[in-house]
Amino acid sequence: MESGGSPRVRRRVPSWLFPALGYAVSISCLVWVYYGFDWQKQLPKLLATDWRLIALAVATDVCVYVIQGWRWSLVLRPIGRVSVLRSVQAVYIGLFANEVLPLRSGEVIRCYLQARWNRIPFSLTISSAVIERFLDGAWLVLGFYVISRYLELPGYLEAGARILAGMLGLVALFLVLAVMHKKHVQAAVRKRGWAEVLHHIVDGAHDMGRSPSFAAAVVVSLVYLILQAVPIWALARGYGLDLPMVAAAVVLVVLRLGSIPPQAPSNVGAFQFFTVLGVELFGIARSEATGFATLLFVVVTVPLWLGGFIALLATKMRLTDIHQNARNHMRGRPGTTGPDPLRSIPPEASPD
Repeated sequence: MESGGSPRVRRRVPSWLFPALGYAVSISCLVWVYYGFDWQKQLPKLLATDWRLIALAVATDVCVYVIQGWRWSLVLRPIGRVSVLRSVQAVYIGLFANEVLPLRSGEVIRCYLQARWNRIPFSLTISSAVIERFLDGAWLVLGFYVISRYLELPGYLEAGARILAGMLGLVALFLVLAVMHKKHVQAAVRKRGWAEVLHHIVDGAHDMGRSPSFAAAVVVSLVYLILQAVPIWALARGYGLDLPMVAAAVVLVVLRLGSIPPQAPSNVGAFQFFTVLGVELFGIARSEATGFATLLFVVVTVPLWLGGFIALLATKMRLTDIHQNARNHMRGRPGTTGPDPLRSIPPEASPD
């Protein structure tokens, strides 16, 4: 008979399971989107897209990530004077990591880089990223309900918006409590797992949420969201689809809601799937919607690869090393796989 006091063996979820699910979803989406697609007929139309509007889409997309870096610096201002250039560099490296690594690993990587470059606690940069995503979600939900007053939207969009609103409500409650009742929240999480990390997050939310720069970050977040609709509108016009800006905003909402769950690198498959769903809401034929989804994916992804690769080259480090150290910091075990490559950054390469 086994002893009743014997420890139970915890069954861990295999590390390959979630990436495998992401790839399975991506492949399924690609099959759904491109099944029966006539490349021979649509490719000439893709190549005939107005290059001036492609250039506008690329330039606007670059501005989106510059603004994201600026906003991140504003959110972190109560913690320290964070260089906007360094923030943009970290954002691009994180985006590049998302393009080549599964499960959106770039979010952790960019927070790790920001922490190392600016000598601030890693958990505080994680807290700032949570605040960023909260601001994005809040404006996205607000934009969805404004659009829904003028357009009849399908039920799956309304359900997705409700789920997102519920998640945002929980995050908002935590942030408000952290800002208004810091000591009570810290006492509540003292005996929980990750207590030290949660304490830092509460500290960060308290300081960042009460800063005057937070109001500026809220406004910048709106500009950040609006600009993301411009490439969709410009490429639709260049491809020959007569979609107004409000239609581009709807497609953006569908894309953003669809990109919330962690997926395969580049959101490939899901990106095309949700773009097609969004465009078809305005009576566009499946073949035209698929061609446009292909164009949009290439135009917004290739410059991101290039910018992220250049930003990574400037660090003179390998993405695999950064990823491993970021994972170690996330687990609370920095340096367990050897020296941290970011500790070797020469003084002249570090921000002031």
